[in-house]
Amino acid sequence: MMLEMEKDFESKLRLQNPNGVQRSKSIAFRAPQEQFTIHDFELGGIYGVGSYSKVVRAKKKDTGCVYALKIMDKKFITKENKSQYVKLERIVLDQLDHPGIIRLFFTFQDTYSLYMALESCEGGEIFDQIIRKGRLSEVETRFYAAEVIDALEYMHGLGLIHRDIKPENLLLTSDGHVKIADLGSVKPTKDSKITVVLPSSTSEKACTFVGTAAYIPPEVLNSSPPTFGIDLWALGCTLYQMLSGSSPFKDASEWLIFQRIIARDLKFPDYFSDAARDLIDKLLDIDPNKRLGAGPHGYAALKKHPFFKGIDWHNLRRAPTPKLAVESNSGEEGNSPDSSWNLTHVGDGPFQQVPAEKSGVTSSSEAHSHLSRLASIDSFDSKWQQFLDHGESIVMILNVKKIQKITNKKVQLILTDKPKLIYLDPSKQISKESIVWSDNLREISIQVASSSHFKICMPKKVLSFEDSKQRAWQWKKAIEELQNR
Repeated sequence: MMLEMEKDFESKLRLQNPNGVQRSKSIAFRAPQEQFTIHDFELGGIYGVGSYSKVVRAKKKDTGCVYALKIMDKKFITKENKSQYVKLERIVLDQLDHPGIIRLFFTFQDTYSLYMALESCEGGEIFDQIIRKGRLSEVETRFYAAEVIDALEYMHGLGLIHRDIKPENLLLTSDGHVKIADLGSVKPTKDSKITVVLPSSTSEKACTFVGTAAYIPPEVLNSSPPTFGIDLWALGCTLYQMLSGSSPFKDASEWLIFQRIIARDLKFPDYFSDAARDLIDKLLDIDPNKRLGAGPHGYAALKKHPFFKGIDWHNLRRAPTPKLAVESNSGEEGNSPDSSWNLTHVGDGPFQQVPAEKSGVTSSSEAHSHLSRLASIDSFDSKWQQFLDHGESIVMILNVKKIQKITNKKVQLILTDKPKLIYLDPSKQISKESIVWSDNLREISIQVASSSHFKICMPKKVLSFEDSKQRAWQWKKAIEELQNR
């Protein structure tokens, strides 16, 4: 059954004003619905992947304009009853107007997918800068945090809670300014100026769990209604991660992360300044109403904190920006419209692109980050050393899904320089099974089905994995490099 969402977007929608009086209003969208097709664009590297969407660099063939094209799977949206929230994201994006929030230019659709053409941020994610630099300086962190605060103050002033603030959702323009992205989890408050009233059959419960584990505040884990304090807690976690290189409550599984959050098991590195410690400590207050920025003095108190001394809040977008660290082995390939990738169920007919291994073009997954950086960011410090031999080092490590006939299971996949490949239950840290390469390294081969799916083929067994970070080609390249050394 075809999902005609875009027609609904142009229909009359019920809005609620601050006084709670519902009224019918026809919305004239700033970002129009166009009659484009996916064939009107040259597709480049993948920017990100969600539960029902991909965001890919797309260059309009006739104009040369570059967008971040969000491609959403209609079938999944219908099956998971996400229609109302896709509409809400579209409506909210269309009405927001702030230099610190990603802009929506237009939408279109076909049989399989909905498309949103968003502002392309060529500077990548703040998360990328943390990986490439190890950690950010206080000068860099102060600048980025100030721009995030400026955008959050605008959103909160409109009665919108973002609910998924994290370094991956903070994008950078080519000149280094911050844009908040991914408004798929946005929650309008009852006093919001642009609230869309969802039908009761799909309305979200007040305490629905939304967000990313390491940035979830304790009140959400305790099923309390959402408040602006959710974003302030996540801001505190993000500040900590920018300054240290890792999130404050990082652990080997979501369950362990949640236990640390509830206990507020928070430790500061020695190199944090007193001002940084104090700011993060006040943002990570257990009581959401006492977090800096949520009290009676609101954002004025947050902006006056000593950590932000020297920030000109009225001229943020005219201030000099931190120098961006560029991935040394990627050049321009990661953002090139010629970087190939497999796009399934897009368009009304077959969409043909030359596979990366035949085109001679380095895939966007391969160019995304260095293997050593990938290992250092996901290795959870020394927690996995017990599975390594003396002198053995981790080359790649990531949470992936092991694809099975009945259920898919999250596992920790570890590639070492022995070479050895192990997969573990990340919550129990017990080796269920390990793949150890012996004398004949050629007994193992890697087959890549797409940028997120790959198979490890052995004489008597084939294991299938899904990597949500779109690094299937990186796994193949890393394993083959070890085979050929």
